[in-house]
Amino acid sequence: MAEKTRTAAEDRAVRRSGPGRVLIAVYGVFALAAGARAGVQIGTKFHEAPVAYVLSAFAAVVYIVATVTLARSGRTSHRIAVTSCSIELIGVIAIGTYSLTDKAAFPDATVWSGYGSGYGYVPLVLPMLGLLWLWRTRRPAPAADS
Repeated sequence: MAEKTRTAAEDRAVRRSGPGRVLIAVYGVFALAAGARAGVQIGTKFHEAPVAYVLSAFAAVVYIVATVTLARSGRTSHRIAVTSCSIELIGVIAIGTYSLTDKAAFPDATVWSGYGSGYGYVPLVLPMLGLLWLWRTRRPAPAADS
């Protein structure tokens, strides 16, 4: 028997329940932390490590998009949330690897450098948890009429 398609309100309730609420809160904290850090770095010492500071700002934008779309319901928000968590995972792996292989390119840390070691590796684990949550709470496809 096919599963009933959820309404937008039911979808939102599922996404915001228990672990989803914690995930959204952690993403919100990281959006704030990365944005504040990038703002201070860009505003006070941009000339010292422009690549690192722009990457911190980019990470903040990704966290903001993930926070908003994880909290919203609907297929479009779901797709954007999956995309932002995927970009975050790719970014933390790519920047983490690059920052360890070319330390001169990162004279100052970013949220994603060293795989998020400055943040207890949460930036590495967070997108995996986000993608897992999105997969578990995805909206079932509408049942085809026979």
